[in-house]
Amino acid sequence: MSAMTASVPGAVAIVATLDTKAKEAEYLSDVIRGCGRDTMLIDVGTTKTEPWAGGSTQPGRVASPAELLQQIAATTRPRIADLHAAGSISAIIGVAGGKGSGLFGEVVADLPYGFPKLLISSARPALLAELAAKNDIMLYPTLVDLFGVNGFTSRILENAGRAIAAMHYMPPPVHRTKIVALTAFGVTTPAVSRCVARLADAGIESIVFPANGAGGGKMEALVAAGEFDAVLDLTTTELADEVVGGTASAGPDRLKAAGSRPVPQLIAPGAVDMVNFGPPSSVPEHFKGRHFYSHTPYTTLMRTTPFENELIGRLTAKRLSQAKGPCLVLWPANGVSDYDREGGIFRDAVADAAWLSAVKRDLPASIECRELDCHINDPEFADTAVAWIVSQLQGKADANAHV
Repeated sequence: MSAMTASVPGAVAIVATLDTKAKEAEYLSDVIRGCGRDTMLIDVGTTKTEPWAGGSTQPGRVASPAELLQQIAATTRPRIADLHAAGSISAIIGVAGGKGSGLFGEVVADLPYGFPKLLISSARPALLAELAAKNDIMLYPTLVDLFGVNGFTSRILENAGRAIAAMHYMPPPVHRTKIVALTAFGVTTPAVSRCVARLADAGIESIVFPANGAGGGKMEALVAAGEFDAVLDLTTTELADEVVGGTASAGPDRLKAAGSRPVPQLIAPGAVDMVNFGPPSSVPEHFKGRHFYSHTPYTTLMRTTPFENELIGRLTAKRLSQAKGPCLVLWPANGVSDYDREGGIFRDAVADAAWLSAVKRDLPASIECRELDCHINDPEFADTAVAWIVSQLQGKADANAHV
């Protein structure tokens, strides 16, 4: 294909193991250049020495494949970040099998949210799902293995090349509206919906994350990257899964990023009355006899016990104790989810109170725990939460004018 004059500043970086994917990478480069974009090949191959593949092991010892991949990632990741910072690249695409796909996920990890990242991959679906949970990588599964360019792979490479050629990074504006991150679950939707509306009344934008494990983890990463001005962490149910062993844990970094930035954060016990599993057959045997509810045919919820809620409360307080910025814990005395209300299937005031007692006992005196005589989905709860967030972002004198 004939190259055209590049109309978009910054090249498209092509990441590939050129010892095994050189033909695919070269074909991809031709497609992208034919669309008017410059390209930059970045070789992350493991069987030959390249400037991008560095690192060494102990003298006299040959690195294992896993160690070599870690070395390549450790060398390549900061250099790609430097290329972005210098404006040398404005999009990135990878073409890889299993090992290369995991490596691609590592080397693009420092690129900002919204920077175009596209991966053409023959890796197993489970690995691609892991990548999707960690970054905003666009995935193009090949369905066939990558062994050169043929009638099948050429179609994929052509489409992917044209797609990435049409993308380039648009950095956020220097002067923008304030943005608040929120967490939501189906059983806290009324509260979140009202928070979003009230924040909009105050001229503040809301970005909502599903508290399903991947959502909370992604929120933490974006908060750490400086994408948000405040966090309204209304739904901390992922901590229940972390403590009890459900399927929606966001991992050990949940509830840490806002405090380390620091940005104002409001914490509520949304849906800590439940632990998530898949269909009933997926529930571990040792939970037999517990209180369950089939939220959908594919989601089984288990009610937390007073002991478990105490552990969740202690973990909440422990992580919040490290916060360097403004922090408020807001407690709804009449229930923490749609299922945990008077007459609801998960209503257990004793179990809920165990969370509150643990938080109040272990929380530093510098962090307020405010109790409200309402349900989490009552308008009063959302209005109080938003009023505090607005007071932190716009000044207490302005808060009453907006909420």
